[in-house]
Amino acid sequence: MNASDRTPADLLSSALAADPGRPLVTFYDDATGERVELSVATFANWVAKTANLLQDELSAEPGDRVALLLPAHWQTAVWLLACASVGVVADMAGDPGAADLVVSGPDTLEAARACSGARVALALRPLGGRFPQPPEGFADYAVEVPGQGDRFVPYVPVDPEEPALIVAGREFTGAEVVERARAEASGLGLTGPGSRILSGLPYDTWEGVNAGLYGPLATGGSVVLCRHLERLDGAALDKRIESERVTATAR
Repeated sequence: MNASDRTPADLLSSALAADPGRPLVTFYDDATGERVELSVATFANWVAKTANLLQDELSAEPGDRVALLLPAHWQTAVWLLACASVGVVADMAGDPGAADLVVSGPDTLEAARACSGARVALALRPLGGRFPQPPEGFADYAVEVPGQGDRFVPYVPVDPEEPALIVAGREFTGAEVVERARAEASGLGLTGPGSRILSGLPYDTWEGVNAGLYGPLATGGSVVLCRHLERLDGAALDKRIESERVTATAR
């Protein structure tokens, strides 16, 4: 991380320059047994491809609102950083009827149809797999994203003072996301590079997205992001904490 970083996309760029091979997001789904580990470089590649999809294929422009009807998941983290890269507003669990675009998981497709703009669906299957049958009226993310470019350059530079995130009804600029993530890092137990937080929090609150993405990114740390963590008993959780070399928890 650099003191000059002003947006979440800046934080990712700094992480990529510092140590592209280190783990950034390790994801578990304890309902399916899935485990995925993404290095900074792999995560940044997914972000670049998704940002190109947003900007070029979906014609998203700075200031547009993207309703993200998605759980805490590694692909949700990708979308949050892709939105920050383009300059659109990521509205977590936002009203699709008031959004310019909607990105939906498999369980919220009907609600997502309220969006009159572009609709993207994520199957949230292991390894980023596609839907067996694409949902009508939606672009399948897993079909559309692989062919996108591996490098992303926004048509318009992202203004850190413009809205970047809405979560639990509160709006944050890109600069506010970065500043708050840094200010609250020590309270999460993120003390700098090498810190590794396990988070079982959903992404529908600031605490959830901070522990599950922004805090680790702002401090040079990493996150073990766990969906359906409640399915683990105490012994299994302790084993994961030990095996993943976790230094802090948020759950």
